[in-house]
Amino acid sequence: MIKDTFFGRKAQIELLNKRVSSLKDGYRQNLAIIGDELVGKTTLIFRFLNKYCDNRTILIYLEVRPESLQNFTKRFIGVFLYNFLSNSNTPLKEDLDFLIQESSKHLPKTAEKIKAILASLIKRKKINVFSELLSLTDSIYQESGKYCVVIFDEFQNLEHLGIKELYLEWSKMLILQKTTMYIITSSMKFKARNILSKNLASLFGNFETISLEPFDLKTCEEYLKCKLEGLNLAKGLDNFIIHFTGGCPFYLELITQELAKSKQPSLTDIIQRQMFEPSGILNQRFTNYLKKFFDSPNSQDYVSIMHQVSSGHNKINDIAHILHKQKSYLTARINHLLESDCLTKSGDFLTINDRVMSFWMKFVYQEKLHSLTFDAKNQKAVFRDKIEIMILDFLAETKKPVIERMSELFHLFEDDTMQIEKKKFKLDHFREIKPLILGGKSLKDGLIGRSNNSVWIMGFKNELITEDDVTDFAKECKKYRNKLQQKIILTTQEVDSNARLRALEEKILTWDLNSINHILDLYSKPRIVA
Repeated sequence: MIKDTFFGRKAQIELLNKRVSSLKDGYRQNLAIIGDELVGKTTLIFRFLNKYCDNRTILIYLEVRPESLQNFTKRFIGVFLYNFLSNSNTPLKEDLDFLIQESSKHLPKTAEKIKAILASLIKRKKINVFSELLSLTDSIYQESGKYCVVIFDEFQNLEHLGIKELYLEWSKMLILQKTTMYIITSSMKFKARNILSKNLASLFGNFETISLEPFDLKTCEEYLKCKLEGLNLAKGLDNFIIHFTGGCPFYLELITQELAKSKQPSLTDIIQRQMFEPSGILNQRFTNYLKKFFDSPNSQDYVSIMHQVSSGHNKINDIAHILHKQKSYLTARINHLLESDCLTKSGDFLTINDRVMSFWMKFVYQEKLHSLTFDAKNQKAVFRDKIEIMILDFLAETKKPVIERMSELFHLFEDDTMQIEKKKFKLDHFREIKPLILGGKSLKDGLIGRSNNSVWIMGFKNELITEDDVTDFAKECKKYRNKLQQKIILTTQEVDSNARLRALEEKILTWDLNSINHILDLYSKPRIVA
């Protein structure tokens, strides 16, 4: 039996199936899948395309590239007709003239429309070409009764086609088309959300957004168990791989493939080969990524900011102090990096979106720039030492109880602000943090932190948080009369949906492992892989 190599994404696949299946029942909901580059958006789409089967629905997938309108039009029409004819028992050829000729037997009006579109392009008439292309899906429904799902992968590249008022034209089509559904993807999260909120936000035909994140802990564990089966990997290194990659499917695949083909698997060797060596895939990738900033007169500022953030100096005041620059001057540069999806802002904190690139910036790029010699052998030895130290630090941290690590983390708070799940709040500087024994039936461990203005009461449980836990914790909090309270329940597991609702009523925050690791990232501390 061949193992299934697709991992996780069950909820997203179910949603895709549900929305596409509902189209022929008269319910149309367009979808936008947004996530960082390499997080698996295209893999998710291909999985759906390979599994979905319905003769009444035509799936039209198109990778949108920076290209001419003429090339795009021909590709769109080619995919459109090929997929229509795929169930006709006709031997198919990837030849546009052949596809038009064959489809004209079944879709004479649509074929004539296609010929008119191509003729207008020959005459270099671009007006309404995009709308005419999209209207082919209406034409095919009228002639065959078949619904269409149009998938634009990296849809923002449509802007390179040179279509005037592209989104105005498209938004009109979205309102009118009732038998066509659109699925769009984008790695440019900032830009995509801006387009969806301003340009494609019509009342009818709007987009439901799916935010695709890296694999969660459970999926990472399943992935590594499958990919590393039979390998003699040192204890704890599987958890370090999860921490290092942040669950990004591309990096997980790269590292596990390298481990699998090594006779004597060494994680340090692999990271060195991929990140340090000039021929390494990751070294080349990140070097090429930085090149897009080099044409800018502010290129050195951008790279310097990224290096400071990767090194843990990730608050704008700290960066301004280290670089000897005015805060207002740096803010403009940081905003550009935010809009380029290079950085993400959480309150006062900045993080580099690509976690592995952040390690590369810290350990490779700046070290090479600042090296006084060209002694590659010495640089390699220094790099290996730093990777070994990072691994050992991670393994040492994993041996500590989670409640101890939380106490150490809270000691780092300095009245900064951060954001979790769209909620922004202040991380008070505590004058003392002490263990707290709680009186709940199963929620017994906790911490209490006192600042000059408030008291934080925290409960911790290494299991699922239930409604009863929240009720018990709320009673405990009432023992403290300080009006400025921050009440938090921490867990490395999940929070029951009823417990979340109950916590909202009691004004109690519930931080799961994702929230905890988000804060650890802000302070450049190893993640918890429980």
